[in-house]
Amino acid sequence: MSFKASKLISPAALTRLVCLVAVLAAVGLLPWLSHRDPALTVLRARSAEREATEEALAAIRADLGLDAGPLSLLGNWASGLLHGDFGTSWVSGTDVLPSVVTGVQVSLGLMGAALGVAVALAAALVAPVLVRGRASAGSFAAMLAAVPEFLLATVALLVCGVWLGWLPTSGWAGPEYLVLPALALGVPAGGLLGRLVADALPAVLDERWVELWRGAGVGRATISAAALKRVLPPLVPQFGMVAVGLTGGAVAVETVFAVPGIGRTALGAAKSQDLPLLQGSVLALLLLGLAAGATAVGVRRRLLGPALRDAGLTLPPARPVRAHPALPLTLAAVLLLTVGSGLLRDPYTVNTAARLAAPSSAHPLGTDALGRDVLARLGHGAASTVGTAAAICALSLLLALALGFLPGVAAGAADIANALPPVIVGILVAAATGPGTAGAALAVALISWPALSAHAAALVQEVRASAFLTAQRAMGATPFWILTRHVLPSVAAPVARHALLRLPGIALALASLGFLGLGAQPPAPEWGLLLDESRAYVERAPWAALAPAAALALLAGLAVSGAAAVRGRGARTVRKEPSVAD
Repeated sequence: MSFKASKLISPAALTRLVCLVAVLAAVGLLPWLSHRDPALTVLRARSAEREATEEALAAIRADLGLDAGPLSLLGNWASGLLHGDFGTSWVSGTDVLPSVVTGVQVSLGLMGAALGVAVALAAALVAPVLVRGRASAGSFAAMLAAVPEFLLATVALLVCGVWLGWLPTSGWAGPEYLVLPALALGVPAGGLLGRLVADALPAVLDERWVELWRGAGVGRATISAAALKRVLPPLVPQFGMVAVGLTGGAVAVETVFAVPGIGRTALGAAKSQDLPLLQGSVLALLLLGLAAGATAVGVRRRLLGPALRDAGLTLPPARPVRAHPALPLTLAAVLLLTVGSGLLRDPYTVNTAARLAAPSSAHPLGTDALGRDVLARLGHGAASTVGTAAAICALSLLLALALGFLPGVAAGAADIANALPPVIVGILVAAATGPGTAGAALAVALISWPALSAHAAALVQEVRASAFLTAQRAMGATPFWILTRHVLPSVAAPVARHALLRLPGIALALASLGFLGLGAQPPAPEWGLLLDESRAYVERAPWAALAPAAALALLAGLAVSGAAAVRGRGARTVRKEPSVAD
């Protein structure tokens, strides 16, 4: 029986279950893991004037069940969930479930509108490929996909809401309030969807069956529909990850536009230490992410049909997005020049007489609300952000190389990690340890390794199946010799290059947490924090917001163009270099 059970439960499924239980346990133990005394938080919420004596705090702990230990706390929370009881808010004293349901309804409406924007944009990006048979806007789509939602939301609010006055900038009182948030959330998702399909379609249109259909007189519309049906099933899991990304992006977008969704509710609960409301909100966001992933699996099975469900259908290799070699060098030079100029200045000097000063020779990018030089804060913020991102990349690389030899374990853990956007993990970490650079780095590190581990696992499998390793074993080479002299060198270099390409994306994730108040804290000159601080006076001094926004946009462009340049070079030299299997 045990043998049958082991055959039925794969290592990936077991790891997936263990990771899911661990995440749920972390959510349930938030009151016990919190860096603050929950009793003090409840006392301040109930009566701000009451003295925080030990007797009063002990009475509150007994009332909340916090003195019974972590296992009892977790059991009571899980039991309440099974009975539909999400607990009582520590701040308002009302039931948590109605607030969670209301927030989920608002967020689902926003995400539905954003998904409509994403599909429309993806269709516009894919249409030229179907007409011409080649990708014509791959770099543009990749650029859109790399722009963070919080950055796009801030720019849309500034331009369309403040300067032009076309649309309302905050609230949730009618359809017009939905436009800007849906655009900010849907454009990056549409860019990613369009890029995935547009990159895969040209190779499919070059397949033999397309030529035969054309020769038989089949119409272009029929061929296009068949090509899309051929492309979509292998890409559906990526579409599920896009939907998961919408749940994370909704937190920032709802915060920028003051939309009362579940993401903004979770963020507000984390900052006020209303842990029961935070538990319910994070659980709802986690369930949305898991539901999106499960839906993607179901849609893929439906598209494939019973005959191909277990066939492992894959696409032919996609044509790489090409970028001019000078583009990443130009973007890097602009960033380095800006950062270098800022590092020569003091980012902490306060000059209230020069507060909100316009750009000038003394302050090339102007000053903020305290009279601090924006260029200086931009330069020093880049150094700390990129340094933290580099450390995360190194840790992710080491973890990916280790998990590459355990593909079943890595796949199961990656499924759960992919269902948790950085913002959700950042909220959990901030609730447990408090907001700060270390907490933000930990949150991003916890979910930045899946793509690298999948790459490492694929390379390990390829190297182990190669003919030259069989010859090495036949000659008596030890497993340690093969591992250190052949397997690791063949795997480490490509995965290290992959990790380096992910560096700008990790820096953008850190900036998004700083923008939400979950990362670096004032007076640290962190890019996301600079953008958040400048929102309060964006109408009076827009340059203070545009400077970090432009820097983040340059960083996103560097991520896209650098990756495209490396892939294009690899495509041009692939016929000259033997693969690791040769």
